[in-house]
Amino acid sequence: MNIGFIGIGNMGGPMAANLARKGFAVTVYDNDAARAARFGQEHDTGVAETLARLGENDVIVTMLPTGPIVTRVLLGDAEAGEPGLLASLRPGTVVIDMSSSEPVGTQELGAALRKEGVYLVDAPVSGGVPRAQSGELAIMYGGDDVQAIERVLPVLSAMGTRLFATGPLGSGHAMKALNNYVAAAGFAACAEALIIGKRFGLDAGNMVDIMNVSTGRNFHTDLTLKEHVVGEKYATGFAIGLLAKDVRIAAELGRAVGVDAPVSRLVCDRWAQARDALGAERDNSAAILAWSPA
Repeated sequence: MNIGFIGIGNMGGPMAANLARKGFAVTVYDNDAARAARFGQEHDTGVAETLARLGENDVIVTMLPTGPIVTRVLLGDAEAGEPGLLASLRPGTVVIDMSSSEPVGTQELGAALRKEGVYLVDAPVSGGVPRAQSGELAIMYGGDDVQAIERVLPVLSAMGTRLFATGPLGSGHAMKALNNYVAAAGFAACAEALIIGKRFGLDAGNMVDIMNVSTGRNFHTDLTLKEHVVGEKYATGFAIGLLAKDVRIAAELGRAVGVDAPVSRLVCDRWAQARDALGAERDNSAAILAWSPA
């Protein structure tokens, strides 16, 4: 199976590398041509100088920052007269969007692709850079065409060890946003506890040790706080701007389905504040710096 992989950043790079190691014929494209060239040399993959060069592949994987970017890559920019990749794809091609995209936008993109005989599967991931490197990501996938999903399951299995069918197209992206909202809420609570405890005179490292054997234990007490917050490393590999985006998607999804979810709105505001204060590219674990009193 020939795979075109678009976006070889912190997550996409190791994911594409795993596909190559598992024997798939991979051709990569990235907006940073030098990065793509280095990747091709290091992992013995093809490198596409233009998006159109990916048109002969059986499967296209996108791992990009936002849903609108995915849509622009595939459908192009009519106002600018720029064609998208769809113009080069053959009927029967399956596109797997593994980015964190808006569920409604995913459904709209899927409808546009179907008109040209191209299928879309949304398959966002969880697990961060370490599991992207080890090929042990959790992948939540949605789609409307059973045969298209069956075709790409071996591709997904080469990048993740825990695959979850979530339902129709867009459901994977909905689940990813809701998961990241819960993670973001948990980190915000952890950060506030550490800030309050420090002001009172508690030792932050000791607090984390106690929470990890108590009811406050969670992903962040287990894997994030000691190294990246208490240790001031701030390098989990996931940017504040991306997490703020995912929380916004979750909050907007709540409004769209008519659910009053005030906590999601508060968490959304909290992460937007951190993004604006520190910059969208700063690591998400540094958000505590924006929330700490001077």
